[in-house]
Amino acid sequence: MADGSSKPNVLICGGVNTYSRALAAFLVPLEGEPLVSHLRIVDKYSVVPATTYLGAEFPKVLAKPQVDYKQANLTVPSIVHSIFDPPEGKGPYDYVFDLTGEVRHDRTEMILINTTCNVARMLGQEAAERKVKAYVRFTLPFYETTSKGTHDEKDDPKPDGTIGIWWHETLRMLAAIEDLNLVILRVGFVYGPYVEFGDITSAITVGSVYGYLKKPMKSVWSPGKNPTNTLHVEDLAGAAWASAQWIARLGRKEADILAGESIIFRNDKSKVSQVEGMPPHDKKLIAPLFNLVDDSNSTLLSVGQTVTSFFGTTFDFFNLGERTMYKFMDDAVEDINEHHVGGWTQMIQSSNPPIPNTPLSAYMDKYALEKHIVAFSNTKIKEVIGYNLKRPQFNHDGVKEIVDKWKEEGSWPIL
Repeated sequence: MADGSSKPNVLICGGVNTYSRALAAFLVPLEGEPLVSHLRIVDKYSVVPATTYLGAEFPKVLAKPQVDYKQANLTVPSIVHSIFDPPEGKGPYDYVFDLTGEVRHDRTEMILINTTCNVARMLGQEAAERKVKAYVRFTLPFYETTSKGTHDEKDDPKPDGTIGIWWHETLRMLAAIEDLNLVILRVGFVYGPYVEFGDITSAITVGSVYGYLKKPMKSVWSPGKNPTNTLHVEDLAGAAWASAQWIARLGRKEADILAGESIIFRNDKSKVSQVEGMPPHDKKLIAPLFNLVDDSNSTLLSVGQTVTSFFGTTFDFFNLGERTMYKFMDDAVEDINEHHVGGWTQMIQSSNPPIPNTPLSAYMDKYALEKHIVAFSNTKIKEVIGYNLKRPQFNHDGVKEIVDKWKEEGSWPIL
């Protein structure tokens, strides 16, 4: 292995509440050689004391000599500028991984513009000025594809709601920055150890409740195809690293030729004059874009069956009358959650040893109960970058690993 000085210096921005912790653990593993010379992680959360869930391993990663954590407000331009200044004795940052962005669906448009678009745009501009070799932007599955077939990068999926519109607009803003060595990774539904965020974690927690209650877990949606493509967090990290190395060798112009896709306008034209840094609606914007999902071709049904069978129960569907009633009742969300939350509370209270605190909840909000169709082809990242999935299938082994890690740290009931 090369000595530390010939390894890149890396900056991770945002995502401590989603996937940055797993990415950091991949770059600076607890066992074995780090992939980086120096790693800085920047987010709004405090880590000592923790103001968000960190998991059992991340504090150990933060204690490594290669790692530097900064709590900072990335909506402030002067702070964005300062985080790119490396510590004394370290070279400039080579790779930037951008996991910033608001992930809550109940946020206003103004908040989404400020915390998703503006933050990424300022980071991208600073990275371009500093001549960063690789800028990898993650975009989460805030899209709706059709349920027929899988969709490659040339397809133009519809952004899902206000959050989807502004996450998508962020890609246009970044694509418009000249000389930014940008790679966009459009990921599926991510799961894995210590990932407490997202629909798959929710499904695992709720599935365990139905196993405990010895009842079938039922979906409000009809048993159609309903693709919900999955991704293990280890592959999110591995593909991010492979993508950074790929564009660092090529540069943006060459990467655009090999993997550039049109980032199509999906917004209200009147917003262009209102939002700073928003490119004109008719400007053609190209950037390297890759879908990142596993090989499972996961659907609502396959995820439901995998999870429930692990916990010794079954996955079923409400009949048409029940489905119709649930979809139109305002209090259906609370009605459905009564079973989940009550059962989960019983499990927590019955645990031996006791569980004083858990980041996990069996509550499913309106968004989690809605139908989300995400069907992406992963062929391009395999062929163009040559990335090989480490965790190609969503299966019992993956669920077991997650539950075992949570049990070990005292977040999951032992019954």
